[in-house]
Amino acid sequence: MKIELKTPTMFSEIYIGNSVIEERLPTLLQGQTNFALTDENVYALYPDFFARWFSATEIFVMKSGEENKSFATLQAVLEKMAEAGLNRRSKLFAVGGGVVGDLGGLCAALYMRGIACVQVPTTLLAMVDSSVGGKTAIDVGGVKNLVGAFHQPETVLIDTSFLNTLPAREWKCGIGEIVKTAALDGELFARLESSDGVISMEEIEGWIEACIRFKASVVERDERECGERKCLNLGHTTAHAIELFYGLSHGESVLWGIKLETMLSISLGFCDKGYGERLLAIVDKFLALQPFPPIDFSHLPTALTLASLDKKNEDGKVVLVAPKNVGEWTVLSLSMEEYAERLQSLVL
Repeated sequence: MKIELKTPTMFSEIYIGNSVIEERLPTLLQGQTNFALTDENVYALYPDFFARWFSATEIFVMKSGEENKSFATLQAVLEKMAEAGLNRRSKLFAVGGGVVGDLGGLCAALYMRGIACVQVPTTLLAMVDSSVGGKTAIDVGGVKNLVGAFHQPETVLIDTSFLNTLPAREWKCGIGEIVKTAALDGELFARLESSDGVISMEEIEGWIEACIRFKASVVERDERECGERKCLNLGHTTAHAIELFYGLSHGESVLWGIKLETMLSISLGFCDKGYGERLLAIVDKFLALQPFPPIDFSHLPTALTLASLDKKNEDGKVVLVAPKNVGEWTVLSLSMEEYAERLQSLVL
């Protein structure tokens, strides 16, 4: 299936299916010098893919992990792109999860002031969220995505056959962004609420399409996150603090962030209690699945201090995008003290 995303800066084509690589990649590679960015895990799983479609001089294999979304890696990739002789007609193919997509998109945005980027997500989390929308970034000073640019991909190839090799924990990590989208869209909320806590491989293509259609519609109306697009950060302020402190994956942290910020929003009277409890039941349903690790809440006060680093914060206050009611959200602005004290009282 095909989804079109139109913004003032770019027209993106998004293809979803279990054979879109075979159907679309040959044409995308024709007529210019190309470059592939991936990480060591994806490269080890799919050596034949890279050998078939790219020459050795057109491939950069970065180390896996969020800690490698850094200035050092960015510089190394850009230097490799220059050595490969890329020009303004060249295309960068980011083949991997969210880290590869974020860094690859930024490399494409910076090289010669911008070349075409093709996102090829290989994780569920990247497929349902980060590969679409044009946010690119690296982490600096312990702050996630502090330095980046908006650079819409020319094409996104969401080939669900990559999910056949996805570890169980990474599969469940993608659920975090699905739950976030359901909290913002009434129809998806109803679908997720009626599920038994398991999203099968047979169902996943439909869920990916639904999440991407929702995100694409938001990005079209607010590409630069001046207003409505802020909703896509629901649960993410606390999630980033948890991710930094506990070392969990982004998807796991988003589930915890949604849970804690929903509890906070209910306690402050912004979230309808009945709706909030229904959303919490959905989150708990997925957190109960193995192999999600539990969180030791005795360390939460220390973890929450990292929320002060979040780039969404303004005027010295912690800014949260929290659920309000079915398909509704609100922005909360709290002092660090009130934010930490209220959450600690709710869980300790």
